[in-house]
Order: sequence, then structure tokens, then C-alpha cells
Amino acid sequence: MEKIPKVIEEFNRLHGSEARAKLKEIKDEEVIIEFEGSFCKTCGLFDYFDDMKWEAMEFGIIVEPIEILEFEEKFETGKYLVKYKVQTRDAKE
Repeated sequence: MEKIPKVIEEFNRLHGSEARAKLKEIKDEEVIIEFEGSFCKTCGLFDYFDDMKWEAMEFGIIVEPIEILEFEEKFETGKYLVKYKVQTRDAKE
């Protein structure tokens, strides 16, 4: 779980012009991350949530988005609170 902030930092480095992620809560094997931004209109919104999953793999963490807890959509921007299930590769072996 200590690697989650690094995962978010890398996500923001790669996607920060369109979407920024912010760690809101870590509880047991779940992480809640807030996404905010304009989000690329040609990409699917859920692609951003899945991209966090791919970034986590680079740090040896398996995360899976399981639920959108809250969302707020405005004309050009949005904010989404997403819950992820987290498992380290070591725990899976």
C-alpha cells in the first residue's frame, strides 16, 4: 500500500493535462482515488480508471476499479471518486 502514492504520481505525470488523481483513502485492501479534470473526449472515461490499474502493475501492485462512489459533471470538467480493490503480487503468489 505504501506504493500507491507513487502510482498516483506517475499517473498524474502521464495524464495530468487531462485528468489528475488524488488519494482520498486507504482502508484494508481498498483504495479510494479522486479523479478530476477535463478528460479527453475521444478517450472513454473509464479508460482513465483502467490506466491507474496499468500504472500500478509497473509498481508490482494489482488494482481493479470496482465502483464509482460519487461523480460530479460540469460542462467541460468532471470529478469522480473511484474505489479500487488492491492486491500486491506477493500476496497473490
